[in-house]
Formats: sequence, C-alpha cells, structure tokens
Amino acid sequence: MLLYDTALAPNSKRVRIFLAEKGISIPMRSVDLLALEQKGEDFRRINPMGAVPALALDDGEVLTESVAICRYIEWLHPEPPLLGRDGREQAFVEMWQRRMEFSLFLPVAMVFRHTHPKLAAMQQPQLPDYAASLRPRAIEVMRFLDGELSGRPYVAGDAFTVADITAFVAMGLTKLAGIEVPDDLLHLARWRQDVSARPSAAA
Repeated sequence: MLLYDTALAPNSKRVRIFLAEKGISIPMRSVDLLALEQKGEDFRRINPMGAVPALALDDGEVLTESVAICRYIEWLHPEPPLLGRDGREQAFVEMWQRRMEFSLFLPVAMVFRHTHPKLAAMQQPQLPDYAASLRPRAIEVMRFLDGELSGRPYVAGDAFTVADITAFVAMGLTKLAGIEVPDDLLHLARWRQDVSARPSAAA
C-alpha cells in the first residue's frame, strides 16, 4: 500500500494519527498542495477529486476520504479499536465522529480555507463573509463539547476513538483559522492537554 499524504492537510493528519495509534507504518508519498500538485493530471489519475489523503491498495484500487481509509485500516488492524468494540459502541462512535466532523471540523476548516492568504490559490474564490458566519458556530460547538467532556474523558465515552482524532485536528486548526478558543472551556482544555500528550498527536 502507498498513502498519498501532505503535512498541510488536516484530513491527512487524521489518518496519520489513526495509524500512529495503531502502531503501524505505511509507505507515504508527499503531495505538494501549495504547488497544486493535487490538481495536476498525474495525481488526478490517482484521485479524480484532486484531494489527499488517498490510499493506493495492493490490488490497484485507490481508497480516498480519511474516515473510509481509517475504516479499512481498522479492519486490517483491529487493535486497539478506534471505531468501537461492538455494534452499540460503534454506533455511538459514529454519531460523535459525524458530529465532530460536520459541526466542528468542517466550520473550522472552512474558516481556515477562506481566510488564510497562503490558501488563496487553492480556494477560489475565498469568501471572508462566509468564514465570518462560521466562527460563532464553531465556538458554539466548542461550548457544547466542553459540557459533554465534563462527564467523561473522551468525546465518545471512556475510550479514545476516531471522534477524538477529528475533534483534536479541528481544534489544532483554530489558531491558523484565527478562531480564539474561549478561556472558560476548562473541560475542553483538559481534554486537549490529554490528547496532546499522546505520542500520536505529533504524527
């Protein structure tokens, strides 16, 4: 297998953290996003959507979308389970993963894409007003998550899961997106500190 990756993309970071939590290594090839390599003809033969990550399988097929890649890795390497240990737990992990992806990760990422000057060539057009409309939503979800984390150590329950990975990468983007995290979100701050201390956070 070969993972097409980039240090710049938050979705790629989600996969790298997932792999690090599993304790496995996959050969990687870096894609230069700022040079728009992902939009070139060569890379579009790998992923016609022109995005990373992309996992080229040994049979020639290519799997894209970060959570889909994580699901395949989980099937190959079930331990430790990051998508839930049984049907009930998997359903709740999926619920929280989707909540974090659509309600936190996506708004923060869109603010980043539509405001950061280095992404102007990638995001055409950049829409600052759209970004401004998403900032309050991101803060609202952080407050919601802070309340949830007052009663458990991780996003989806007692175990670290893919939902934590998605939320952690989203929170890591807030500085680049110019989103100030409120100081009074103490449970969220505790959770971030705990996740940051995991070796996988540096992936």
